[in-house]
Order: sequence, then C-alpha cells, then structure tokens
Amino acid sequence: MMSGVTLRMPTSSDDSAHTAHLDIIIPVYNEGANILRTLQSIMRDVKTPLRVLICYDREDDDTLPVIESNRGTLGAATITLVRNKGRGVHGAVLTGFTASSSPYVVVLPADDDYNANILDAMVAQAESGCDIVCASRFMPGGSMVGCPWLKAMLVRTGNFTLYHLARLPTRDATSGFRLFSRRVIEEIVVESDRGFCYSIELLVKCHRLGWRIGQIPAQWHERRHGASRFQVLKWLPAYLRWYFYAFATTYLKRPAHSVRLKASPRSA
Repeated sequence: MMSGVTLRMPTSSDDSAHTAHLDIIIPVYNEGANILRTLQSIMRDVKTPLRVLICYDREDDDTLPVIESNRGTLGAATITLVRNKGRGVHGAVLTGFTASSSPYVVVLPADDDYNANILDAMVAQAESGCDIVCASRFMPGGSMVGCPWLKAMLVRTGNFTLYHLARLPTRDATSGFRLFSRRVIEEIVVESDRGFCYSIELLVKCHRLGWRIGQIPAQWHERRHGASRFQVLKWLPAYLRWYFYAFATTYLKRPAHSVRLKASPRSA
C-alpha cells in the first residue's frame, strides 16, 4: 500500500486508517477554488468515521496550499495527500483505491459541496449488503442541473437504456460518484485505462457477478469554478465497451465466471 503525506491534523494517518469506516477519494487538479467548501461539507454532514484521500497529480497543484492553510478549520478530520502514481483522473482514482483501507470507499468530485449529507445513507445501504451504492441523478429525488446539452443527451440516453433494456438495477450507471465495498476494490480487475470508465466497469461486472447494487437520490450541478475533466467524445468508445458488456450479461447470459477477478493470495 502506498503511503501518503498526511496534513498535520490532531489524528495521525495511521490511526485514522485503522479507525475509519469510510475512505473518501477526491481526485483533484487545480481545485483550489472548490476544495474547501467540499471538505467543510464533509466534516459538517458526515457522521461515519472517515478519512479523506486527496489524490493529486503535481506538487504545484493549487488545491494543496488551500488545504494546508485551512487545516485548522477542518477540526479533527484526517486528510491524506496521495500523489497520483498513474496518469489523469483514472490514475488518481486507482491510486486512491490502492491507498484506501476502509470497508467502504466513495469517489467524490472535488466540487461537490452539496451531497455530503447522503454519504451516511450510502454507507447504511452498503452495510445492509450492497457492494456498490450509486448516487443517482435520475431516480425520484435526484436531479441534474445545468449540464451541457450534448453531455446531457448522451448521459440520459445511456442511463435510460441501461436501466430499462439492459436491466441494470440503478437509474444512474454512468456517474463517477458512488460507493464501493472493500470486496469490489480488492477482487475485481479494472481493465479500463481512461477517465471515469472504471466506475461503470466495476458496476457492470458487479451486476454480472450477482452482487447487490443499491442507489440513493443525489443532486448534480454544473461546476461553478474550473473546467470539467469529463471528456464526452474522447471517452465514449471506452464507455461503449462496458455499455455492451451490460447487455451481454442480460441477453447473452454471460456467466459470473467470465468476470476477471484478481488472483487470491492462495492461488497467486
């Protein structure tokens, strides 16, 4: 497991890793204008013992000094800085998975300062037996506001067909904001290599394995500061691979043993 650089909080990173029940992975790239509000919302609204893993690419990222200069306002929370060992947002999240150790892991956007109040409910669903809990924009109580028209059309069409035709048990299969169990992180091989494709990949593989998937309504707003790292056309072919994977599970009856799993220590 890779080690991060822990900000000087009252609780050490080693202690927090042992006591945390939830690791929150936040991939960042110059999110200085957004990160403080997001962290404050987490500390204010989440009751589950947690650790925040800030996964960054470069030492000159403007997110880092904002965190350092405001550490005193974040109370007893433990925030660990984790240098991206790969490339881009995909590498940042997978590096966060490697650094995580809690029973449950949530990937949260750096500009999301309005959904922290659902994280405890996501953990509760996971504790009831769900291996993935999706934060859904498209179930009753959820919303998507201010999305560019092309992205909105692709996202809504994709999710409508995955739910109604491929029969995935969530109305929001494409969001990168979701909770994963330790079993998902440690057992399922991630074959994707770009963007947020890992998220839909883990979802459709979990579905093929027959593992439980839950969902909870969430909000989504177009970001106020900074450019989105979601690249619709560039990532579309990679997304389509897992889109059709979901249909193959339902209509071609692809079995659970077709899912690539990591070798267990006993079989390695």
